[in-house]
Amino acid sequence: MDIRESVGNHTHVSLLLAKHLFSNKSKDANIVFSPASIHPVLGLITAGSKGPTLDQLLTFLKSKTTEEINSLSSQLVTLVFGDGGSLGGPRLSFVNGVWVDQSLSLKPAFKEIVATAYKAAASHVDFQTKAVEVTKEVNLWAEKETSGLIKEILPSDSVDCSTRLIFANAVYFKGDWDQKFDASSTKDSDFFLLNGSSVQVPFMTSEERQYIRAFSSFKVLGLPYKQGEDKRKFSIYLFLPDAKDGLPALVEKIGSESGFLENPA
Repeated sequence: MDIRESVGNHTHVSLLLAKHLFSNKSKDANIVFSPASIHPVLGLITAGSKGPTLDQLLTFLKSKTTEEINSLSSQLVTLVFGDGGSLGGPRLSFVNGVWVDQSLSLKPAFKEIVATAYKAAASHVDFQTKAVEVTKEVNLWAEKETSGLIKEILPSDSVDCSTRLIFANAVYFKGDWDQKFDASSTKDSDFFLLNGSSVQVPFMTSEERQYIRAFSSFKVLGLPYKQGEDKRKFSIYLFLPDAKDGLPALVEKIGSESGFLENPA
């Protein structure tokens, strides 16, 4: 499987996750989730699974073998998720971690995958008598790798003496717009919520030409980040429904009109 097909499958899974989250959320709740964090953790679990569990994970991740998943993760970690701050591009930190109870040992083959394909640091810890300390260790790891933005990746009661293994991922991204917005052009306007109400919020505005594409019920705006000498190109894409009540169906539309979701409702 080539890299384009693998990335396409990666996107398919991301949209399925988004669809599920949006269909099960409260109208008054916000959602933030990171497919880039979920995929490597699922990949690590897949690499250590067998039998029906392995088959189910491969089906969900749209892959035939664990080698396909490991290969994609290795390429993403090496080529995409490296830090480009020194080259004038975005600052980026993408790290994986594995914590295993000291009473257990990782199989050599799995340990090699953890180290080479996922560039993850594996640590042996004492869950049985020092669960609180391990929780603090993982949280400090996440805080360091996200420059202080994520201070508690694990709630205080999420790890106890029955815990045997933790897979974790942390992502940090900070980039400057390729074309900065003029602060004096920021204007207040209506922002529509899922419950039908609206609030006044400040909107950045610009008269510059933008990357935008229109579909039947929504538009996509792409805002590139400053690249410098970094060969990679990063952009943020904003999906804008045409109608104020169009948000609930937005993920369905994105999937069906871009060809990633199967059997859209």
